Amino acid sequence: MQSASYDRAQRMALAADEAGALDIKILAIGDLLPVCDYFLICHSRSPLHSTAICDKIEERMHEEKLHPHHREGNNTGEWVILDFLDVVVHVFSETAREFYGLERLWSDAAVVPLELVTPHVETGLTGGF
Repeated sequence: MQSASYDRAQRMALAADEAGALDIKILAIGDLLPVCDYFLICHSRSPLHSTAICDKIEERMHEEKLHPHHREGNNTGEWVILDFLDVVVHVFSETAREFYGLERLWSDAAVVPLELVTPHVETGLTGGF
């Protein structure tokens, strides 16, 4: 059985994916950093896209009556942080993500497999190819 934090990180990853976030990763850092359980890391195509990703995550969590404790970095879109206490979301520009290298910095953390659910689309086609 997974924890509530794990489930929340997965739902945030799905929201980020729906907003078109790139290279989404969840790191289990709770054993390495006692302030939270997971980092969700992704990057965007532009500052506007960073805002859209964060807004989508906040919107999804708002539906569950959860709000970030803190949101920082909206001005430039280079690195936006949403701190939900147990899950901290990092939305980078591609350049900032490479520069700061959180995945390298936290390389001892386990990478959590994403459970992104894509809705099945009925095509109406029959037969094989």
